[in-house]
Amino acid sequence: MKTPFLTKEKALEISKQIPTPFHVYDEKGIRANAAAVKEAFAWNKGYREYFAVKATPNPFLINILREYGCGTDCSSLTELMLSDALGMKGEEIMFSSNDTPAEEFVYADKIGAIINLDDFTHIDYLEEAIGHIPETISCRYNPGGVYAVSNGIMDNPGDAKYGMTKEQLFEAYQILRDKGAKRFGLHAFLVSNTVTNDYYPALAKTLFELVVELKNETGVEISFINLSGGVGIAYQPDQTPNDIAAIGEGVHKVFDEVLVPAGLGNIAIYTEMGRFMMGPYGALVTTAIHEKHTYKEYIGVDACAVNLMRPAMYGAYHHITVLGKEDAPCDHTYDVTGSLCENNDKFAIDRKLPEIEMGDILYIHDTGAHGFAMGYNYNGKLKSAEVLLKEDGSFELIRRAEKPQDYFATFDCFDIFDKLK
Repeated sequence: MKTPFLTKEKALEISKQIPTPFHVYDEKGIRANAAAVKEAFAWNKGYREYFAVKATPNPFLINILREYGCGTDCSSLTELMLSDALGMKGEEIMFSSNDTPAEEFVYADKIGAIINLDDFTHIDYLEEAIGHIPETISCRYNPGGVYAVSNGIMDNPGDAKYGMTKEQLFEAYQILRDKGAKRFGLHAFLVSNTVTNDYYPALAKTLFELVVELKNETGVEISFINLSGGVGIAYQPDQTPNDIAAIGEGVHKVFDEVLVPAGLGNIAIYTEMGRFMMGPYGALVTTAIHEKHTYKEYIGVDACAVNLMRPAMYGAYHHITVLGKEDAPCDHTYDVTGSLCENNDKFAIDRKLPEIEMGDILYIHDTGAHGFAMGYNYNGKLKSAEVLLKEDGSFELIRRAEKPQDYFATFDCFDIFDKLK
């Protein structure tokens, strides 16, 4: 059973000012979760969560997380620019990119972000781009093989485009040291959206043993280990959510077993979560505007895959609540669709729901990460607004919906605007 953080009455109140569809975020839930993450890793003096900006690139929400000591994990120039504009400096920013353009390395170095190298060949590329090797630098490891958890998004490190082999990694650290680097980090990301308390501790053990081996073989000592993301959320109503306290304690246990006896007990632990930090605390609110009775029963809503791409892209499950009908029997079977000219533009297929009437408001759960952020403009569709439901029950528009003028703004080489007015 999933419970919305928004009531029908509040949704109707918001929609009088901000028409559906819109994404809404729960400030109370975000703050409680951020505090829990901070507490779970408080045993590590150097701990920092680098929020994955790609998950939810909204400055209002990022600023909430900053109150709990979070930095940002960036993967592009504009994400770096956003972090810099928010006042983040130096090692508050982690730049974990792949296939990276030179100008992005230049900007990351300019603002002092920690650069996390994805590939062995990027050593020379970085040095040529910025003219030196930073004193603090990180490298991304890919152990290869197949990870035991499967979710259809990313679950086979050996097939992933990210990271270096062990042999490349060890050689990279020695070359970086010879080129002037003095402080080193290790990063790895093996699988996306795990719903198990065992993933982080298992990954941590792999990385901890690796840095002990690295020290013994090369003399290079790692200063921080970034466990990256992969800690998922319970999209399905029958799933048991991850327990971040148990996860933190699991990493702590392995830390004490592997690193402390090796004299590496001062290593800082970093995380880089996006989905876990924001996912459950966002929802897509949309209105039923059409019903269709053909070979199946369809409900058409005013949102589409532009507003939430995951179901169309991955076949991902997002639970749906019909607001005001939480206790009604789910005795109707619907495909819930958007209006794109693509048949995969469906939020749900053969979903058991209460009877839906035109004008009903549907609350699509768990869109707080990789929801709005993955939006696009296919079919000329415009991205929706983002709203913050505050702790005191009031709400604030934190990103307006796109307008047609926004869609046409990049056609500045054509005299088109006068014709559109």
